[in-house]
Amino acid sequence: MAEPRPAQPRNVHIFGATSFLNDTASEMAYWILPAFLATIGAGPATLGIIEGIAESVASFAKLFSGFFADRIRRRKPVVVAGYIVANAVKPLLGWAGAAWQVLLIRFSDRLAKGVRGAPRDVMLADSVPPGEVGGAFGLLQAMDSAGAIAGPLLALAIMSSVFGERWGVRAVFWAAAIPGLLCILIVGFGLKERPHHSSAEGKKTRFADPRTLPPAFWYVLAAIALFSIGNSSDMFLVMRAQSLGIPASHTPLIGLVFNITYTLFSWPAGRLSDRAAAAGGSRRWRYAIVSAGLLIFAATYAAFAHGMSHRGVYVAMAFYGIYYALTAPVLKAVVVDAVPREHRGGAFGVFDFSTSVCVLVASTLTGLLWRTMGPAFPFHVSAALALIAAVMVFLTPTLFKTRD
Repeated sequence: MAEPRPAQPRNVHIFGATSFLNDTASEMAYWILPAFLATIGAGPATLGIIEGIAESVASFAKLFSGFFADRIRRRKPVVVAGYIVANAVKPLLGWAGAAWQVLLIRFSDRLAKGVRGAPRDVMLADSVPPGEVGGAFGLLQAMDSAGAIAGPLLALAIMSSVFGERWGVRAVFWAAAIPGLLCILIVGFGLKERPHHSSAEGKKTRFADPRTLPPAFWYVLAAIALFSIGNSSDMFLVMRAQSLGIPASHTPLIGLVFNITYTLFSWPAGRLSDRAAAAGGSRRWRYAIVSAGLLIFAATYAAFAHGMSHRGVYVAMAFYGIYYALTAPVLKAVVVDAVPREHRGGAFGVFDFSTSVCVLVASTLTGLLWRTMGPAFPFHVSAALALIAAVMVFLTPTLFKTRD
């Protein structure tokens, strides 16, 4: 049975603009957070706990939001509320004076992100024809990372201004309220939704019932979950760069290099997966692209483990951006391809929940391994797990009959 025509193609551009502004606000603060934590007496282990708990909260929120995304008639209020809460709490970092306060703020931010995640992804997938899903998610990720380029640049400008001289990194946190407010206004007034029939009004199927999600979905999920056990918070890359001699004042530049390549390659990667699938009559190319991204991740983490020059750090971060571009949007398209339309929210929720729980383990484990085994060891572990996952994902079309 053919899927209905998309109701609101303009939503792709609204979501793109919203993601740009939201990530501008987020990345203004994100890349200087390790340096800020150091000023209040917190180190790598504390960072690992904060990021791990924050991401685990987001993972549970994603699971339940995926459940409700398939069962509610209007998803827009959930999406808008998620953006409002996230952008209301970010500036509060400017008044934080203890690690537990940073934890509460990150907790609220990640909770809001988790709540809006699955409904947003379902709305985006429903807004484009099936053959353009990869490109739609690629454009979203490109705009997301473009905001992450603007964020560190604004952070650098603020820290070098009179505001930075007077209030330090706290001035950056307060300034993040401006793009955050614009984000709320655009998504609130620009996003359009046509009420749909929820799954609760149709077939009475249980959420995440294995009978509604094909074996290939669960297999890819297992591969990505294994990989995610070694995919700790990116803040550990920043700390590793600092241990290799990169000064704290230059850490926003690391984020800038990473996000430039992420921005440049995300949309082409998503569109390539669409075109290759259309030309070959098969979705197997999506799996090959994801596998290539995981191999790049493995190489990047191996390089950080062995150590390198300052120039090498920036080159490695550029390749790290390519890894994100090849995996983030294409994995979304893999999920859309694999599951029936009425179960997309649940599939996104299960996928994001499972991988985020593994990120909790990864961030906590990396912090502990860093402290007990040295900074290189956790990066070796991450590279090895990425290699195994790359092989598993690549073999998916051979082991399972994927939906064409």
